[in-house]
Amino acid sequence: MSLRMLVLLASCLLLTACNKLSQDNYAQLKPGMSKVEVEGLLGKPTECAGALGMSSCTWGDEQRFISVQYAGDQVLLFSGKGLK
Repeated sequence: MSLRMLVLLASCLLLTACNKLSQDNYAQLKPGMSKVEVEGLLGKPTECAGALGMSSCTWGDEQRFISVQYAGDQVLLFSGKGLK
């Protein structure tokens, strides 16, 4: 195998491994999980907002995302769109 092909293969594997917006990761979300557990699974969120002990964080964009709503530090609800 040529060095060029090896580098291309390694790059593809890294890109696939780095993509945490997947149906498999979504299936691992559970009510009651902590923010630390969710960020361990999905990485840092793209955006977060909140008030009065409630917050919502989103990973991804409008076409493909996972959104998690927290009460305090625990997952209350979550949703996703465009996951593979």
